[in-house]
Amino acid sequence: MIKVETVVIRERVETVIDAVEHATGHVGVTVIEAIGHGRQRGVTHEYRGRIFESRFLPKALLVFVVDDDKVDGVVAAIAAAARSGNESGDGIVWTTPAGNVTHHRTALRLEEVEVP
Repeated sequence: MIKVETVVIRERVETVIDAVEHATGHVGVTVIEAIGHGRQRGVTHEYRGRIFESRFLPKALLVFVVDDDKVDGVVAAIAAAARSGNESGDGIVWTTPAGNVTHHRTALRLEEVEVP
């Protein structure tokens, strides 16, 4: 099993989830609200003639736990769906090995659970 994590702009959350489901059939996801910045180091706003800097921007952290054979499809779907067309700030995606993934209710390992 592999854990796929991605940071995306909030407006792309539903798009990314739908793209992963459509491309690979994978439906499980955890969404966590986050703030942060990358190379763009935040944005500058002007409000009522005053300049304000927002160093941390609203983002979302999406976490998928997938079978090894679905990883490439999930990563490709995320990268394509998260792209907003802006110069920067769309986020990143990374993978980490996930071992001993077990359901709380059944105490079965994820590999042993039948998919409907």
